[in-house]
Amino acid sequence: MKTLGLTLGKFAPLHKGHQFMFETALQEVDELIVVIYETTVTPIPLHIRANWIRKLYPMIRVIEAWDGPDGYSNDREHEIREEQYILGLLEGEQVTHFYSSEFYGEHMSIALGAMDRRVDEARERVPISATMVRSDPYKYREFVSDIVYPDLITKVVFVGAMSTGKSTIAKALADRYRTTFASEYGRDYWTEHQVDRRIGLEAFDEIAVGHIEREEQVVLEANRYLFVDTNAITTYMFALDYHGRAPELLTRIALENAQRYDLFFLCDDDIPYDDTWDRSGDQKRQVFHKQIIADLHERRIPFITLRGNLEERMRKVEEVLAKFEPYRNYFGELNG
Repeated sequence: MKTLGLTLGKFAPLHKGHQFMFETALQEVDELIVVIYETTVTPIPLHIRANWIRKLYPMIRVIEAWDGPDGYSNDREHEIREEQYILGLLEGEQVTHFYSSEFYGEHMSIALGAMDRRVDEARERVPISATMVRSDPYKYREFVSDIVYPDLITKVVFVGAMSTGKSTIAKALADRYRTTFASEYGRDYWTEHQVDRRIGLEAFDEIAVGHIEREEQVVLEANRYLFVDTNAITTYMFALDYHGRAPELLTRIALENAQRYDLFFLCDDDIPYDDTWDRSGDQKRQVFHKQIIADLHERRIPFITLRGNLEERMRKVEEVLAKFEPYRNYFGELNG
């Protein structure tokens, strides 16, 4: 007889305790179904939470419960609604084992006619809960998979022309918020590979990929926020400036960058120009700044302009972050 396991929850967020339960079930049954509920306890969308499970456990059948019963209660009326909902989802499919680490394991297993399989109910093997992780993901980082953790971090990117303070503010904010920042990979690459202040067209693909790899490395140690100095859109603009065109991979990555970050800040060119050997002059900066703004408008990317000295710019960012809710619309002043 085929054994079929079932578990359910919000997984808001998914943590190592949930994973321990999944892995226990996978050792004991032929197939496992995970029902994941829509919920208001986290702003992280249901499909993102479901995809965490799919990425980590491709063998699990994940069902997204967009219209499941709301709330969390041992009230019998609520229990009946949940039982009826789950039975409706299964459409007659017979579950043999119901997995949980909560009180609802009893009533759900009875309704399903399945074994009540509690896993680490006392939280002794994995001493964590989703409530604890939501309260401070950085504090409980060890209990969150590398697949999940980046989606708990607000990613803030600074764009703009050369010598507009992107590097300075990204590092300064990382210091202030005690988190990590991603420095500009393209500048490091250019310094190492330039010949007569030029690099080839194919090099821009390498820069785009290298910058994303750098981000993906440092985000795993970020605390609430990741501050990013430049992105693939700026690299795309530099490719156009150097060669009049951009390679295919970079073009695709630049298109995807609109969804990669939670907030875009444009560093204005109102600060003194730092005329280092690797730059082309203030006139070039002014032109490039206009081109970047035009490109952001063309891509329909909302951005917030930062003007003034470093403290003024940081104060603006802090005001925005104080109001910002991840995965929600930001209704503050979007200018530029």
